[in-house]
Amino acid sequence: MAQTNRQIVLDHLPQGRLTPSTFRQTESAVPTPGEGDVLLRTLYVSLDAANRAWMQGATYRAALAAGDVMAGGALAEVVQSNSPDLAPGDRVFADTGWQDYAVLKAKHLHKLPALEPVTHLLSVYGVAGLTAYFGLLECGQPRAGETVVVSAAAGSVGSIVGQIAKIKGCRTVGIAGGAAKCDLLVRELGFDAAVDYKADGLRRALRGACPDGIDVYFDNVGGDVFEACLFNMKTHGRIACCGAVSQYDGDAPAHGPRGVPGLIVTKRLTLRGFIVSDFDAHRDAALAELKGWVESGQLKVREDVIAGLENLPAALIGLLAGENIGKRMVKVA
Repeated sequence: MAQTNRQIVLDHLPQGRLTPSTFRQTESAVPTPGEGDVLLRTLYVSLDAANRAWMQGATYRAALAAGDVMAGGALAEVVQSNSPDLAPGDRVFADTGWQDYAVLKAKHLHKLPALEPVTHLLSVYGVAGLTAYFGLLECGQPRAGETVVVSAAAGSVGSIVGQIAKIKGCRTVGIAGGAAKCDLLVRELGFDAAVDYKADGLRRALRGACPDGIDVYFDNVGGDVFEACLFNMKTHGRIACCGAVSQYDGDAPAHGPRGVPGLIVTKRLTLRGFIVSDFDAHRDAALAELKGWVESGQLKVREDVIAGLENLPAALIGLLAGENIGKRMVKVA
């Protein structure tokens, strides 16, 4: 085991977009676990748009402050355990933060199954896959034959949402940035159509892809894309609000969509925000279904793995800029 613990900390809270100088790397002693604790070695750090939102204030977790170790979930391995519930070598998903080692209470952790490749424990069998599953099926409630639209469709959650919608018999339209991503959605992941939000005429292109309107919209981005979809919803349409990445990194929008209250009433729309932990009671059943789809080849998994703890800041900045296809993570050990 290493004698030092590398850490990436927030040098300062950002004003505007993230830059490499927002972060700095430090070293500390490897922490010692106390009673009921486990010492974890970080294997892969999950990168998510929510990482940026945590710098803006309290959300479903406490706000970050300058000098804090950057927060982040990770696939980690138990190195030392002072609990009968976990043993050295067990793997867990934990909020280790951006560092080599972390000490956490064992009672808050659960042993993960021995699955290969292990990276799937962060993607399709982790937060990304479960967010896609519950957000679409529980919040969106799609029915066979309906039109489902998903934004950030080439990302970790969106790429899975679109494929689940197809499995459930829906017509699926993905919104992504750039012709290459749009081509991948249709050619590789089986979407029926794709719309490039970076091209001119988003609303016109969306109407062309969804001439009869949208039954279910899975929103990952907020902003102009959300507004374009909102005004193309069918009566009794459902919107699953998962994230707003377009508003996390930079200046706040000058205004939100206008005319929304009246539109929601006249079209009898349902908008539901959620986080994946809302559905913990149904986690095992969801994982079993996801596993079946992956093993049958119905659900393709895309992962974007970058090596090196020191590359975490650049990897997050790139994710917010839309560099990734599929689930982005950083291999630490």
